[in-house]
Amino acid sequence: MSPPNDPPARAPLAPGPDASLDQWLTYLESIHPAEIDLGLDRVLVVFRRLFRTNPSARILTIGGTNGKGSTVVALEKLLQSAGRTTGAYTSPHLERYNERVRVNGMDVSDQVMIRAFEAVEAARRSTSLTYFEFGTLAAFVIFQEAGVDNWVLEVGLGGRLDAVNILDAELAIITSVDIDHQAFLGNDIETIGFEKAGILRPGQTAIFADLNPPRSVLQQASAQKVNLLRPGHGYQLLASPEPVPDAPGPTATTSDRWLHIDQDSTCIRVPDHGLPVYSLAAAVVAIRKLEPELSPALIESTLANLTLPGRFERVQESPAVVVDVGHNPHAARWLASRVGAIRQPGQRVLAVYGALGDKDVEGVVEAMSGQVDQWFFGALDVPRGLGCSELVKRTGQLNEKQVQGCFGSVEQALSSALAACSERDLVLVFGSFFTVAAARDALL
Repeated sequence: MSPPNDPPARAPLAPGPDASLDQWLTYLESIHPAEIDLGLDRVLVVFRRLFRTNPSARILTIGGTNGKGSTVVALEKLLQSAGRTTGAYTSPHLERYNERVRVNGMDVSDQVMIRAFEAVEAARRSTSLTYFEFGTLAAFVIFQEAGVDNWVLEVGLGGRLDAVNILDAELAIITSVDIDHQAFLGNDIETIGFEKAGILRPGQTAIFADLNPPRSVLQQASAQKVNLLRPGHGYQLLASPEPVPDAPGPTATTSDRWLHIDQDSTCIRVPDHGLPVYSLAAAVVAIRKLEPELSPALIESTLANLTLPGRFERVQESPAVVVDVGHNPHAARWLASRVGAIRQPGQRVLAVYGALGDKDVEGVVEAMSGQVDQWFFGALDVPRGLGCSELVKRTGQLNEKQVQGCFGSVEQALSSALAACSERDLVLVFGSFFTVAAARDALL
């Protein structure tokens, strides 16, 4: 006799009318069997219930491996400088979920977010949505109700099958393509590039911010007759304000750059002050296409005042503490170059590092090893977070003198690093949004 079938799992109950934002976020985590489930079918079904027609706002989509957040905030602020209203959607967040959705530069309130969640919940009916898909649709609801002119949307993962990609962008930016999220996007640059290029649309103007786009991106742009602008092809980033004929493009230095756009006589300074200069340049190229009347002087002053929490952010002086959310080898190579640029002779760099288990820890450590004197590892007690034993195992290429220990939390690792450093040393905290959030909570 066969055993009776288990009863079907009861669907979680939606929060009531007086529920908090935290209660809603807990609910969002429970309604789909997988944290990540790429595909557009489910989210399109609910989108069409929420929106009778496509949004009338200008849609701007930013994808890529690294540098997306910097591009979003730069484009958002530049649009505001041009007198436009904006909705910006980014992920993940550092401290509060509300950071993901900004209207005219301000995080939305809990009440606004909850109302949007209620609208999505009513529209989804029996359709299952991931946490990210649900939040993406909620952001769209908020922007539509706010009536903003421009939606600046950061792709969450990949591009082709990301929930953001249900909307056709007027202009798209791909910041960079490198190895990350291999389980979902593929194990090589060309395959990942194909996924990132999924945000392109036929006949569109698009920008690739980095120096070396994969062939797959160029092929997709050509097949769709996309006007793809990139360094050395459509614009130049130069170390001098004077145009250089047939310049091959920028080199890896830390000085400010001068942007020259083809068929544009203006020359715009792009500051190298802690945010990726290629990402900022891409945002400037975009604003020159979108808002050609915005003056170069106003563009430069807007860029000069840009900040973004968690991106090469100095959160303490004497000893200096810098935090950065870089979590893959590509980001680590950029971070190493930034540390090398500000490091003083004789100054030690003490790294506090915590990572998620699906990241290339070995590649990150290799990229940073030339700039780090001592390592303080912190376990991350979050889903997919690495504990001490696995973290030490995966950083075995370091010698015993370099590793000062693995601690039960990022806070403990940071405290030990601060106790071991002098006033002139630099403490660098990096490896994950969770790592940086823990350090910022402890210090700020």
